[in-house]
Amino acid sequence: MKAVLCTQYGPPSSLVVKDIPALQPGPGEVVVAVHAASVNFPDGLIIENKYQFKPELPFSPGGEVAGTIGAIGPGVTGWSVGDRVIAVCGWGGFADEVRVPARKLIRLPEGIAMDAASALVITYGTTHYALQLRGHLQPGETLLVLGAAGGTGLSAVELGKLMGARVIAAASSDEKLALCRAAGADEVINYATEDLRAGIKRLTGGRGVDVVYDPVGGDYTEAALRSMAWDGRLLIIGFTTGTIARPPLNLPLLKGCSLVGVFYGGFTERDPVRADELMQQLLGWLREGRIRPVISAHLPIEAAAQALDTVGQRRALGKIVLTTALGRAAGLP
Repeated sequence: MKAVLCTQYGPPSSLVVKDIPALQPGPGEVVVAVHAASVNFPDGLIIENKYQFKPELPFSPGGEVAGTIGAIGPGVTGWSVGDRVIAVCGWGGFADEVRVPARKLIRLPEGIAMDAASALVITYGTTHYALQLRGHLQPGETLLVLGAAGGTGLSAVELGKLMGARVIAAASSDEKLALCRAAGADEVINYATEDLRAGIKRLTGGRGVDVVYDPVGGDYTEAALRSMAWDGRLLIIGFTTGTIARPPLNLPLLKGCSLVGVFYGGFTERDPVRADELMQQLLGWLREGRIRPVISAHLPIEAAAQALDTVGQRRALGKIVLTTALGRAAGLP
């Protein structure tokens, strides 16, 4: 089988594509024949040894895939060869096959395309958990989404609107903000041309925002925190700027607001029943067309380095999805 491999830590250009032996499942595992694998920001961190999880070299990046079960290991029940699944694998997904613990599988209903399914869990799963359980977003509240044109940010725009919020999308170009408008954003701020705090003040009449969805970090975190309404919640999703903010902690005190960490992977491990309930709701919305992952590019799996570079440089609009030969044969772009 073909796999994109990280043989030494480094930038995307250091990845190699090799033919390796077919995988065999161990106890409690399945092998998934990959059709589509979405590209996420942590995929770039893990190959540079900058992520909290550190697989042994060599390994293939790629944290979530959609495909069909190709083989089942000892002790696995409730699954059959050929079942359609989403696999949350952490790494290993940029390959024709990936070996995954059966407990990491999500059954994929008929009628949902593999490429859309591969772009669901890490982005929409994180956002759904963040807005519903961590941020307690309420209808009529104002939600500010930073980095709103990326895959994660667009999921927050969509789900925020679905939950009844007024959504302000903030991004760094008019092209990105046009995509946010198309996804449902009520208002937009180009923080490359307008001070973020000034834009928030303008759009909220000085009141501030109730919830901030922050996958960006850096200076934007403090600017957003200074623009919170009373009893607001700032959701810490990630740090695509590469800088972890250290805002003055007198600000939450004075504003009566909260800094709330969002670790979706930890949540799914600690409360799998509730996590599955949220995922089934997302799958229903996806099947009904109430959410639609924005896929800006389909690339062959061999182009993983190009895709990771685009995401890492924050040039991606929406999601990039890698497809295997099997996926293309099944009708994916």
